[in-house]
Amino acid sequence: MTSTSVSTIPAASRGSLLTAAARRWPALFGAAAGTVFVAGATTDDTARGLGETLPLLALIYLVVALLGRRRWTWPVLIASGPVHLGVLAQDVVEPPVAYLGIALVVFLLGAGLGRHRGTGVGLQVAGMAAFTTVALVALALDPDLGRYVVAAGWIAHGTWDLIHLRRDRVVSRTYAEWCAVVDVVVGVGLLTAPLL
Repeated sequence: MTSTSVSTIPAASRGSLLTAAARRWPALFGAAAGTVFVAGATTDDTARGLGETLPLLALIYLVVALLGRRRWTWPVLIASGPVHLGVLAQDVVEPPVAYLGIALVVFLLGAGLGRHRGTGVGLQVAGMAAFTTVALVALALDPDLGRYVVAAGWIAHGTWDLIHLRRDRVVSRTYAEWCAVVDVVVGVGLLTAPLL
């Protein structure tokens, strides 16, 4: 068996590979980001933290749907970072409940502005309720079992992303592709990583 070095690949093929990689940057970036989230062994705290974060994924969709501007998807993701840190810093309510409260406030503000009609907002409200429920159930279970529920929730959100990507709805296509890969990598990582 002979190995092929980069220098022996025709320039046209190298260009095609680079073009294909450039088109798939969200998936490549998502795989890297997902791997970082689940690198190494998984602890009860890792699984719990990922469970607490699950509703945030649905909240991003809801906010973008209420804004009605897909181009705001990445800025909403960036803005969610400080929000997530604030939710984790408080110890009044569980993070999934805090995200549900934030979603309610965001929805009421959006409804007050007449943004609750169209753009799939109802579906995003249902998604928010479903993913928050999965997170709360996972956090209430024994940590060993909860880990599998959290993993299933992340994989389910990856499916949610793929459906939105295929339908080209609500969030930007690049975000849906990126998020789908992150979610599936995280979910599979939770299922396969050694538990400490």
